[in-house]
Amino acid sequence: MADWGPVLIGVVLFVLLTPGLLFQIPGNNRHVEFGSMKTNGKAIALHTLLFFALYSIIILALHLHIYTG
Repeated sequence: MADWGPVLIGVVLFVLLTPGLLFQIPGNNRHVEFGSMKTNGKAIALHTLLFFALYSIIILALHLHIYTG
């Protein structure tokens, strides 16, 4: 049996937290920009920290597992 929980959660969070795709904090011209498709170093660093924090909480604290097979 394979545990697909960490993989699925990682992919979903990666798509949702990609800077510039849905939203970007901090933006190039404003604090929050939506769908700008442009990014900067600050936004990449902040979104990386958000990804790590949310991923850790979901996988380690909530013990989310999805088994197949």
